[in-house]
Amino acid sequence: MSFTICDILGVPINNVNLIEATAVAMLGFEKDEKSLIFTPNPEFVINALEDKEFMEILNSSSLNVADGIGIVIASKILGFPLRERVAGYDLVQSIFSKMKYSENTVYFLGSDKDTVFKAKDMMEKKYQGLKILGAHDGYFDEKNENIIIDEINSLKPDLLLVGLGSPKQEKWIYKNKDKIDAKVFIGVGGSFDVMSGNVKRAPKLFIKLHLEWFYRLITQPTRIKRMLKLPLFLLKVVSYKMKGAKNGKFIKK
Repeated sequence: MSFTICDILGVPINNVNLIEATAVAMLGFEKDEKSLIFTPNPEFVINALEDKEFMEILNSSSLNVADGIGIVIASKILGFPLRERVAGYDLVQSIFSKMKYSENTVYFLGSDKDTVFKAKDMMEKKYQGLKILGAHDGYFDEKNENIIIDEINSLKPDLLLVGLGSPKQEKWIYKNKDKIDAKVFIGVGGSFDVMSGNVKRAPKLFIKLHLEWFYRLITQPTRIKRMLKLPLFLLKVVSYKMKGAKNGKFIKK
């Protein structure tokens, strides 16, 4: 399954909608090779510009979806508009809605112990038939890492969700993917907080109007420092377009 890719400041974003992204993940369960799915937003891109390792990891993924509306706006500025935003949380929920009818399994890794196990319980109730084999919090050191990997390998989940925050989760996935007996890996950020009910998703009207970022800001004012990266991101995109107009570097196949 192949999709056009829009180059956002060096980070490739697949031009997919939610249905297509879900299909890519489900297809990954049938493949022999590992599938890595990441969910870039403007903060990812800014961080990748300052972190060569992170940039290389984002360029090595099987699928990158436009998690932030800022990514979609950037694609329009560059003249190659992505069809829609595909929020990481929505993608995981869509995958669960398919998995509950299958034998495919999932493991949760990340957040604190109470939250990740509450998320497991909530998702099992919401998607009856979904097979969540286990869960572990994200507070572990290098010594305990191998113990967690051994536990995951003993269960052999098809899908591993890793919520350690970015870029830690993407680096952890990339470093350990060949040690772990799972087929599809997705970095999910704070999704376990939402799955557990500890953090409320923005009302549907905010999401429809592409103002989920604003809802997060007014409910979590401490995010202001992160939000300040958006104007910087858009300025860099405009500059990138001006340079790209000379060399045509926007689209990769």
